Amino acid sequence: MANPEKIPDDTAQDRRDSSGRNAFKRSIYSVPVTVTVSIGQKRLSVSEILELQPESIVPLTARIDDPVDLTIDNKLIAKGELVETGDGGIAVKIIEIVERSGDSNG
Repeated sequence: MANPEKIPDDTAQDRRDSSGRNAFKRSIYSVPVTVTVSIGQKRLSVSEILELQPESIVPLTARIDDPVDLTIDNKLIAKGELVETGDGGIAVKIIEIVERSGDSNG
């Protein structure tokens, strides 16, 4: 059985590289982005929207236990499920990372 060829760790090499190009590559990781969690949707007419009042109920297309979509800039990146945190808040547990295919932008 042949030994697999050792692949160089480019990530470790990048960390040691002090060039301006590498500094830019590292700095991109600290850029904040907004992740949107979509739990469902409902199509309303303008008149229905104008009739909304406090305590109005707008039924959504999703069920309470359906997966939610996580998007960045309207691009689906993951699916998750809603969970309650220890302090009574709400969070999303990631259940699937969506693979990008056919995207020539990266």
